[in-house]
Amino acid sequence: MNAAIDLGNTFAKIAWFENEQLVKAQYKIPFEELTAILSDELPTHAILSSTSQDTQVYADLLRQQGVWVVQLSPALPVPIGKDYDTPQTLGADRLAAAVGATVLFPNENCLVIDMGTCITYDWVSADAVFHGGIISPGFRMRFQAMHTFTKRLPLIDVVETQNKVSVPLVGKSTHTAMESGVINGLLAEVEGFMEQYRNEYGECRVLLCGGDAPFFENRLKNRIFAAPNLVLMGLNRILLYNVNVQNA
Repeated sequence: MNAAIDLGNTFAKIAWFENEQLVKAQYKIPFEELTAILSDELPTHAILSSTSQDTQVYADLLRQQGVWVVQLSPALPVPIGKDYDTPQTLGADRLAAAVGATVLFPNENCLVIDMGTCITYDWVSADAVFHGGIISPGFRMRFQAMHTFTKRLPLIDVVETQNKVSVPLVGKSTHTAMESGVINGLLAEVEGFMEQYRNEYGECRVLLCGGDAPFFENRLKNRIFAAPNLVLMGLNRILLYNVNVQNA
């Protein structure tokens, strides 16, 4: 069994695979519990990825237990092309999600929308080439920015906002006007970018992933494919690719 391990800003995620088949996944794992979880179900091969954490300590611990480990970095071979001016600065999550898109929809144009701390819109062409895209402020970041850079605007409770069924376009208070600006503004942004990509590059699959994706997926009018495990699927494909390279 193989393990794909994604270390986020606060928690870790692990998915176990048998070849390409996702067997199970765990989310919101505190870092201090990660080693014990992996030791309880030791994989044969593992890949570690993070945009913010040091993966070396976990890689060393796994190797000590006989696990074949790779760490996602700009130098690691991947099964897609990269048409990107600064590949050394390309975030691991963006690259893994792009690879995941080719797993789900091979030979199709894909627009990957990852709704995390920032929102990224990345284009993967039908010939499996990552072309880059757009980085935009995320859901929580927009509320935080309005509060931080003004003197009187409050800090909105994001959890309370996410529990609302709908957010009216016309806010009747400062609070609801801010909610409308963020929620309806983001929906307009996503819809607008999807239309622009399709107009410029042709028909495509739109894949939605990231921590804030569940809040928005039912609110988007255009056809999308919700893929909560997209990054983990991409990491597994990269792992298998490197295992094959090693054994060639």
